[in-house]
Amino acid sequence: MKKVLVGMSGGVDSTVTAVMLQKEGYKVEGVYMLMHSLKHLNDENIKKAQKVADYLGIKLHIHNIEDAFKQEVYNYFVESYKEGLTPNPCVICNRKIKFGKMVEFADSLGIEHIATGHYVRVKDGAIYKGLDDSKDQSYFLAEVKKDVLNRVIFPLGDWLKEDVKKYASNIDVLQEFATQSESSEVCFVEDSYIDVLKEHTNPDMPGVVKDLEGNIVGDHKGFMHYTIGKRRGFFVNGAHDPHFVLDIDAKNNTLIVGKKDSLAKKEIVISNINLFEDLKDFDCTVKVRYRTSGLEANVKIENNIGLITLKEPAFGVAKGQFAVFYDNDKLLGGGEIIDILD
Repeated sequence: MKKVLVGMSGGVDSTVTAVMLQKEGYKVEGVYMLMHSLKHLNDENIKKAQKVADYLGIKLHIHNIEDAFKQEVYNYFVESYKEGLTPNPCVICNRKIKFGKMVEFADSLGIEHIATGHYVRVKDGAIYKGLDDSKDQSYFLAEVKKDVLNRVIFPLGDWLKEDVKKYASNIDVLQEFATQSESSEVCFVEDSYIDVLKEHTNPDMPGVVKDLEGNIVGDHKGFMHYTIGKRRGFFVNGAHDPHFVLDIDAKNNTLIVGKKDSLAKKEIVISNINLFEDLKDFDCTVKVRYRTSGLEANVKIENNIGLITLKEPAFGVAKGQFAVFYDNDKLLGGGEIIDILD
């Protein structure tokens, strides 16, 4: 009987994943990854995960990786905002923690396969978008190491979210999972990322707003409150048209703003590139943020630096986010945005 270690969070997706794999004949064990120090959330989630484990008659491991998570994900999140970047902690977490530390833990248990409730598909050693386009999470897996793909199982890749909830609602002991609210996208942010930053720095430092010519045209409440493309929360003297954040000068606590057409960018520089195929100069579609549509582009890579040339401009491209490449539904890889060219 094949063994599989299921990452169990207490949510409906990981719950249905564990149930389905057991029904398919796998010997299932669960693991709750104790990542952050929000005890009330951990206690609640562990209680739910244990309820599922008891229902299935499987072992639930509680694996404490708080130190690794703090070093690899949490500190990266805080430091990125302090540098004026817009981080994506879920991308980093999937590489270093969920498909890093979890794989290591599976190895320690002698378990070959791991599974999660991600809405993606794996076929022939490649990742593809999930069937449910509104829930597809392939973007967040762009930095996962290629060598783990032959070990991962994603049972929900061919499912719609509504059908997953319906599946859980038909099992008496699991009905509560079908109706509970969605978990936060960033697990350690309860209300606002600013609350997290306030534990380590002072994000409330008023500064000036400049236009593209370097003229002071207004003021803001602190650069960490803003991301590229934001149009509210700062003041521009005598502005009749909407103004948007075009750039963030963290060193001088300054926002550079302009009208929407100034947000349009067609050339993007990336580093920390992760590819699932040997590609150097290729055409693809690229997503510059999770909640954006794919845009046609050419990508040239040399010495782990990539230049993305878009056929149509993207708006709101932010340093610190990830540009992710696709061939239709097939995930090709991605890289961290380090510069945006005019």
